[in-house]
Amino acid sequence: MSRASKRNSKDKGKASKSLKEAMGLYGYMDRYKNVFIPSLIALYTTAALSLAFPYFLSKLIGRSMVTGSGQATQESIIANVNEIVIWLVAALVLQSIITYWRVRGFIKSGEGALNEIRRALFSRMVRLPMNYLTEKRSGELSSRIAGDLAIMRETLITTVPKFGRMIVTLIGGLVVIFICSWKLSLIMLASVPVVVLAIAVFGKKIKNYSKATQDALADTNIVVEETIMGIYDTKAFCNEEYEEQRYDSALDRFLKITMDGAKARAAFISFIILVLFSTVAFIVWYGAQMLAVGDITIENYIRFILFSVFVAASLGSVPEIMSQLQITSGATERIRSLIDEDLEENYKSEDPEVTVGSITAKGVTFSYPSRPEGQVLHGVDFNVKPGERVALVGPSGGGKSTVFSLLLGFYQGHGGQLLFDGKEISEIGLQALRNSIAVVPQEVLLFGGSIEENIAYGQPSATKEEVIEAAKQANAHEFIEEFETGYDTHVGPRGIKLSGGQRQRIAIARAILADPKILLLDEATSALDSESERLVQSALDTLMKGRTSMIIAHRLSTVRDADRILVLTGGQIEESGTHDELMNQEGTYRLLAQTQLGK
Repeated sequence: MSRASKRNSKDKGKASKSLKEAMGLYGYMDRYKNVFIPSLIALYTTAALSLAFPYFLSKLIGRSMVTGSGQATQESIIANVNEIVIWLVAALVLQSIITYWRVRGFIKSGEGALNEIRRALFSRMVRLPMNYLTEKRSGELSSRIAGDLAIMRETLITTVPKFGRMIVTLIGGLVVIFICSWKLSLIMLASVPVVVLAIAVFGKKIKNYSKATQDALADTNIVVEETIMGIYDTKAFCNEEYEEQRYDSALDRFLKITMDGAKARAAFISFIILVLFSTVAFIVWYGAQMLAVGDITIENYIRFILFSVFVAASLGSVPEIMSQLQITSGATERIRSLIDEDLEENYKSEDPEVTVGSITAKGVTFSYPSRPEGQVLHGVDFNVKPGERVALVGPSGGGKSTVFSLLLGFYQGHGGQLLFDGKEISEIGLQALRNSIAVVPQEVLLFGGSIEENIAYGQPSATKEEVIEAAKQANAHEFIEEFETGYDTHVGPRGIKLSGGQRQRIAIARAILADPKILLLDEATSALDSESERLVQSALDTLMKGRTSMIIAHRLSTVRDADRILVLTGGQIEESGTHDELMNQEGTYRLLAQTQLGK
């Protein structure tokens, strides 16, 4: 097979794949087919009725021009003209009524289908593996989805109806002009191959530019979202101008790609208009010659011209429609690629949740998928008994947070064995596993709702009384009641209206409400003042009673009472024992304790 043949075959394969992807997404229209199909029929009906306008108009002009020719009386001509006008008005009224319902139907089915796609996309997003999500920049997925779905919305609600009208008008118009004069019709059709060739040449370029434009637009949205999320640091470092420059650069890139694409689209549309209207002008001139020698009647000539304008307008809309469809194809590919991403394995399972709470690691090794060459854990071994408090300490980068990520099942493909209640983590459904674990992180993320909603996030079906009881146990009830609106107080974006200690206690109340068997505490008191730390530590002590707890801590004062302390250095457990035991031997823990505690 020649290189050109292979390339053509590859292009056809891509086109076929794009078509399948598009059809897969438009399958979401099935639920609304009872609305969409009647709307489609109404669309073809109104398009057919639109042809009544040039038909009756040509009759009207033709009949009025026979006055004084001796072929009909003035009264009969006026009566004939009046009858034609009545039919014309009736067709227009009927078209208007059907159009009303057609537009409503397309909007209802189109917006409904888009909502189904939005639901599917969001459902996929929250179930994607952690390694996929962590490789994406903040805001990239949300901004891209918003832009791509906006394109699909425009296509479903505007372009598809326009395409349907164009097809009916084109076919109906061609039939009428062939009836009027086959000679003039062939002259007009001679321009069609030129139009098709232009579509083939420009179409691929426009599609590539449209995909690049959407990617560039997503980049601008990412800058906005990252800046707003990090506005505290932006202002603290006086980097407003730096962020403006970042945004300006992203906008300049977007504008450049958009203008490059605009050149291709403008050249495409201009060329089509030149070809089509030059053809129409030539046809009018040639038809006038035919009319002069009697080869065509005045009524057929007028009808041919009017329908030719309709046909030319339909062909003239082809560039815009094809351009939009090419853009939609690119957007569809991106959305489809996200929908087709592999979800977390073994998410739902009939297996029971962890009921005892023991954790065992045997020779666990791990490398992040994005950095396979850099091993983070090197044969980690530990055993945590039910109800035991075990602390993980050690220098930064030792692998403590990675251990927590593996315990939560965020990453697959680790070496060695990780067991819960004696069962391999792979044998436990992720949903069941995570329902058995609660996390209190160092940086608590609160959602932008009320305090009650944020506490109830640990158990969405909880009653108001259960939420209040959890808040009391977390030493949060007092400060919540001091707010004017109490538990209905909105915490602001990411909980910005609350202090660090208040956010921590809400996170603890959330964990209490979840009632887990296992607790993972990640530097839960490291960023607090002494009074907040006292309140939070008291709440944590309540939370840890009767539960298996693993604690990451840099401040060793918070883990002195742990049942056991594991010192994790360089991805390996270097030391293990109680505070007193580790202080009585030379090692990393003793060095850290002497540095922090002065002992």
